[in-house]
This record gives sequence, C-alpha cells and structure tokens, in this order.
Amino acid sequence: MISTELPDEEFTILSSHPVDEGILGLVEIETSDATTVIQHFDGAMEMSYEVLHTNEQIVLIQYMIPETESNRALRASGNLPTFPAHLQDGWLSAEHTASFERLSELPAELAAADIPYQIQTIAQTHALSRLLTDRQQECIVEAVKHGYYDSPRQCTLTELADTFNVNKSAVSGVLHRAEGRIIKEFVAELTRKSGQDTEQE
Repeated sequence: MISTELPDEEFTILSSHPVDEGILGLVEIETSDATTVIQHFDGAMEMSYEVLHTNEQIVLIQYMIPETESNRALRASGNLPTFPAHLQDGWLSAEHTASFERLSELPAELAAADIPYQIQTIAQTHALSRLLTDRQQECIVEAVKHGYYDSPRQCTLTELADTFNVNKSAVSGVLHRAEGRIIKEFVAELTRKSGQDTEQE
C-alpha cells in the first residue's frame, strides 16, 4: 500500500465511489517531493491513475483500483464514509453518518473481513425536523425573526399570534412545547457529554 510506503505523507481522499471496473477515487497529497509520490503510484499493483495537477506542494491524482475488503464491509453494513477522508501509514480516518442500527452492524462486518479498526468517537445528533413538529418549527422561527426572544423583547406574544391569525394562548402553548423539547435535548446532550468525559477519566 502506497500510504505505508510513505508513512509521513497524508493522503486526503476527496471522493471515492464504486464503478463497474472497481473504485474510482480522487486523492490529494500535500508533499515536498511530488516525484517520489508519483513513482510509488507507478509501482502500485492493480491500479491505474492520472495526475490531474502537481506543483511544489500538492499532487492531485485520480485513480482506479479493484474494490477493497474494507469497502465491501462498509457497503455490506450500509455505512459509507463522508469525504474528505484521511489516509496515513495504512490507516483510513473518516466520519460516518448513519442510524444506530446501521452503525452497530459495522464492527461485525469489519471483524468478519479481518480488518483492524478503531472507533474514536460516537456522537448522537438530532435534526431539527425530527426534534420539533412543523408547527413548532414555524412558531420558533417566526418568534426569533420578530425579536420575541430578544432582550428587550421586540415583539409581544399578542403581536406574534397576530402573524398566525390565532389567539395568544395557542401560540403560547406551541412555543412552550417547542421550548421544552429544545431545553430537554440540550440538557440530555450535556448529560451524554458529561458521561463520556467521566468514562475517559
């Protein structure tokens, strides 16, 4: 593998996707010795490549390789990396965004393929569209837009209700429920982070 032959070089994989012939990728290498890097690509087995750009600091290469065991494992678990990813001394570092169910399948697939791995961090995120209902999102956005949460407040609850042509108790209820969800998620996230910090200590 080229990255193990050049352990001090960091390869930034800008894209990688399967095609009929294998894996087509684009990699950028920041290096002071472009000639040596290209020579290692020349000597790589089962690889075709094209140098798209080179200067005194960067080499940009498009390459084609057969599908790797690691890529098969990722596809089998439904977890494909987010690019750019970083490769150095044989280790690929990448972020994955997936459901808990899909993510839980990844270690088994990697182990079955006898691929060593390290999970550095796991973070849970909630899209706003999942945290709040459409009505709650709409009310929160309008409240912020009209200065309802400014200090001093630029908009009263009655004025905000007028923008929706409803009474203020209806808007108050929607805002209260939305605020409750946002605050509870914020506290839950702090609790999760506190738990991670405790485990690391």
